[in-house]
Amino acid sequence: MGKPTGFMEYKREKTKEQPPLERISSWNEYATRLSDESLQRQGARCMDCGTPFCHMGVEIRGAAAGCPIQNVIPEWNDLVYRGKWKEALDRLHMTNNFPEFTGRVCPAPCEGSCTLGISDPAVAIKSIERSIIDKGFENNWIVPRIPQTRTGKRVAIVGSGPAGLAAADQLNQLGHSVTIYERADRPGGLLMYGIPNMKLEKDVIERRVNLLRQEGIDFILNTEIGKDITADELKAQYDAVILCIGAQKQRVLHLEGSEAEGIHLAMDYLTGVTQSLLDSNFEDKKAIDVAGKDVIVIGGGDTGADCVATAIRQKARSVYQFGKHPQLPKTRQEDRPWPQDPNVYKLDYAYEEVEAAKGRDPREYCIQTKKIVADKNGRVKELHTIQMEKILGDDGFYFFKELPGTEKVWPIQYVFVAIGFEGVEKSLPEQFGVKLVNNRIQASIKDFETNVPGVFTAGDARRGQSLVVWAIKEGRAVAASVDEFLMTTVKA
Repeated sequence: MGKPTGFMEYKREKTKEQPPLERISSWNEYATRLSDESLQRQGARCMDCGTPFCHMGVEIRGAAAGCPIQNVIPEWNDLVYRGKWKEALDRLHMTNNFPEFTGRVCPAPCEGSCTLGISDPAVAIKSIERSIIDKGFENNWIVPRIPQTRTGKRVAIVGSGPAGLAAADQLNQLGHSVTIYERADRPGGLLMYGIPNMKLEKDVIERRVNLLRQEGIDFILNTEIGKDITADELKAQYDAVILCIGAQKQRVLHLEGSEAEGIHLAMDYLTGVTQSLLDSNFEDKKAIDVAGKDVIVIGGGDTGADCVATAIRQKARSVYQFGKHPQLPKTRQEDRPWPQDPNVYKLDYAYEEVEAAKGRDPREYCIQTKKIVADKNGRVKELHTIQMEKILGDDGFYFFKELPGTEKVWPIQYVFVAIGFEGVEKSLPEQFGVKLVNNRIQASIKDFETNVPGVFTAGDARRGQSLVVWAIKEGRAVAASVDEFLMTTVKA
């Protein structure tokens, strides 16, 4: 695949990005495409490696290794190298319903498993993927695919995130009539409100949703199951129901003072900002605004990083992000051998922006919040912390030891809590009578059917908080199971 000697002739080129100090004054996407010539060179770097681990799509020690949806990466790399962009698009769509999403927000486990990455920087797979789909839309190669026949079977999908959208797309193309129910005012789930605009502009989502509408999928918005329509009504009206409700129950702080005003869950902050941006370009004043304030984000993951990037765009006076783990190593370690994800230190977009604006990386490592102090009006004013050391115990497990003398008081006006998600919100599963295990809807990966006949589930609701690409994989898989159920079990 690619040019036989390309990996020796060409170096990896990074996707073009606006300079950090320029982009923090905008809510637009900060990354742009490389030129076609550059992308062809990047495609040429794809080796004829015999066994392309980039698309093996497995989990090793809980992390994705290779592409979970088994994108045939070497094939479309080769087609891009040869300038056959339309053919590359066909290959890409063969496995991925929404490459315009994954090409922007996926952490690219495929690159972590790239064979070239053993000794050199990996092939720029993610950049090539995004460019293929963007070029497809620009050249009007992507047009509505209207199913020629209909089966007469009806499917309701609850939730319009990537799992729900992928399932809907697959089932619709098989001729079933699909209706998606979404409680928010816009479709897309966390794609719409959980990922900031600067990573994924919302017209990208709207463009795909409009295409799905043209292809025959119905979207019913502002509709909450149990409030606007009951679970029993839904089951009575449809031949099958798929619950793609995500794992949106956020973890909360259990600390002294955590009830103080000014402490918010990260997703509430991100959702409010995006909604205000889309509704009125912030003129409605409904979003939390941290301009001129001191902000601390508790939680070291991607959601926390998105809060950091949002706060710096709102012109926060200071921004810090607290994580309990040590800084990651800068090179792959022996306990993370290829083809596992290398799990190394990166200066991601948000941190690069704060470093440019404030002269430092906003991350604080191995830090534990001990308590929160409010002023006389009940508003947060201080956050008390202590440093920790991560130690390997005699039993082979790590534990954290507090370091006396490292206590610190941080003046603060806003705290955003980004410490992960517990699982599904229980009210909807309870209405359907489906079983929960570890705060997830119980269903096997074999057929995705719950304990309630005709009710299926997929995505984060089944597997727990995960990547967009895993949600797409599950959406495609549950669609295949539902199709078999409809055509073999449900009577005409």
